[in-house]
Amino acid sequence: MDSRTRSDAPAHRALATEAVHAGREDLAGLGLHAPPLDLSTTYPSYDSREEAARIDAFAADGAELDGPPVYARLGNPTVARFETALARLEGTESAVAFASGMAALSAVLLARGAMGLRHVVAVRPLYGCSDHLLTAGLLGSEVTWTDPAGIADALRPDTGLVMVESPANPTLAEIDLPAVAHACGSVPLLADNTFATPVLQRPAEQGARLVLHSATKYLGGHGDVMGGVVACDEDLARRLRQVRFATGGVLHPLAGYLLLRGLSTLPVRVRAASATAAELARRLAADPRVARVHYPRIGGAMVAFEVHGDPHEVIRGVRLITPAVSLGSVDTLIQHPASISHRIVDPTDRRGAGVSDRLLRMSVGLEHVEDLWADLDGALAAERTAVELRQPAAVR
Repeated sequence: MDSRTRSDAPAHRALATEAVHAGREDLAGLGLHAPPLDLSTTYPSYDSREEAARIDAFAADGAELDGPPVYARLGNPTVARFETALARLEGTESAVAFASGMAALSAVLLARGAMGLRHVVAVRPLYGCSDHLLTAGLLGSEVTWTDPAGIADALRPDTGLVMVESPANPTLAEIDLPAVAHACGSVPLLADNTFATPVLQRPAEQGARLVLHSATKYLGGHGDVMGGVVACDEDLARRLRQVRFATGGVLHPLAGYLLLRGLSTLPVRVRAASATAAELARRLAADPRVARVHYPRIGGAMVAFEVHGDPHEVIRGVRLITPAVSLGSVDTLIQHPASISHRIVDPTDRRGAGVSDRLLRMSVGLEHVEDLWADLDGALAAERTAVELRQPAAVR
């Protein structure tokens, strides 16, 4: 599939319609109903001169190849369908898929660094491994951490990127994206949209030039596929394709197939899970065993809450909810960020970003709300019992 599929698609369709049809517009003409899965790693070509010219053209500008594929590291038709669909959902010219969300972020940093723009301005909290990648300078980048109001003052001539996450992992803190984009000036703003998805928020419409997803989460939606993707304008996409080709962080075609399938139910899944999450957040906020609830104004399927007692006992006490990392699956997951997703972040920085040691992060799935509440209620009761049993008799 070539880049014409993207530009020839209808310009104004509802999100639910795009989720079902984007990237699939040519299927009827091919005599197909389901998108095909192309597992080829290489493709035959009997004109080696033409093949060389096409590879040279890609090396020069990173544009998608016209004509048949060449090699899986350059591109794959199944993955291209997913990229087309995600770009349309996010409202960007292009999208470039990678083997994971961290591979996608790494490609952005490498692309900007190759231009001599190694400085990054970032706002905490971010996903723990994103924080670590920036702080450790593993790819040669240098980071300045600031709050949204300090972004403009933190910019330097060698600033290549401003990075934010809204709602943020794991506190669900929200950022005024248009205001941040204005503060960035000519520096590209990268917004991690993993939690919100394009169902709830389209950062490109609010000034972000790059929109990052851990596609492993809501885009896949079933806990069985790993991937990452950056939605952006075509100029940035060309540089990202070149980095992907050079570093090999490609998305496997089967993953691309599953992600494209996941997009078709994305609006339904996100809205259903969000309605349940909002009700659970309401009940948790009224529960005396809970110290604080974090739930974003735009909604969503993520809920974070701090308990008065021991969060580890809550994790131990769930039976229906799965205690596991990751998020965005059809089943509900819960984890303790300070021990797992944000363990790699310095404790002082972690707490300064609002990630307390008593915070729990819950990704709400598609189970019935009453069943989920019964499980949470039981886990909170078990936590209180465990704490009381550990106290001296005189205290009890």
